[in-house]
Amino acid sequence: MPKFGEYVSINVTIDDDHVATVEMDNGELNYFDLEMLSSLADCFEDLDKEPSCRSLLLTSAGRAFSAGANFPTGTSTPKGLNKKGRGHLYDEAVRLFSNKKPIVAAINGAAIGGGLGLTIVADFRVACPEARFAANFTRLGIHPGFGLSYTLPKLIGQQNAYDMFYTGRRVKGEEAKTMGLVDRLVPKEDLLKEARAFAKELAISAPLAVVSVRETMRAGLPQEVKKATDRELKEQNWLFKTEDAKEGVLATSDRRTPSFAGK
Repeated sequence: MPKFGEYVSINVTIDDDHVATVEMDNGELNYFDLEMLSSLADCFEDLDKEPSCRSLLLTSAGRAFSAGANFPTGTSTPKGLNKKGRGHLYDEAVRLFSNKKPIVAAINGAAIGGGLGLTIVADFRVACPEARFAANFTRLGIHPGFGLSYTLPKLIGQQNAYDMFYTGRRVKGEEAKTMGLVDRLVPKEDLLKEARAFAKELAISAPLAVVSVRETMRAGLPQEVKKATDRELKEQNWLFKTEDAKEGVLATSDRRTPSFAGK
């Protein structure tokens, strides 16, 4: 398959079935930063203009789909991001939700925090039982981000979203399928094959019609994500300064239960 474009931590190929495979390749846990998200958004925009691409398959080269933003040990701020940078990161999230062609995500492992947000950029999620999903923000002492306060309850319902947000717990593949967070659950060894077959199904349909229908079905989504991320960023900015945020990040790094003081 021919390689498409040059991107940071992103590998792209387009096959003869008009499916573009977009592989995130930033280490085993696929932590993202501003540069990687910007590159991914650039890739999506380029593929929107590419006639040979009719659908996208979003995958991961690591053992995790994406563990979200990276918090270095002893800090409560994502690596390479300051207050201004977090706002820019969410601008890239809005760009990702603005793409025109349908996306199938193949989720091979953990999708945590912002990594969970990335899975919801896709129209469909194919996962294996080993996949794990968590909106772990309150375990870090902060507010959810990446537009999840809007997109997650729209996808799985308000009560399930309350559960995931308030507890921050990890949801296994089988439960995620029951919640509606995952569309298809397949054995890990068949994940890429089944997800690619799904993306091929989308590519068989008339491409102009698919884009038109998708625009109708997702009308206003980028704008709603923008409103959500504006609110999320405002809340995160003050919560990142709290003692609880410092404890949450440290406890996560130490792999222990956090001990929050409410201050």
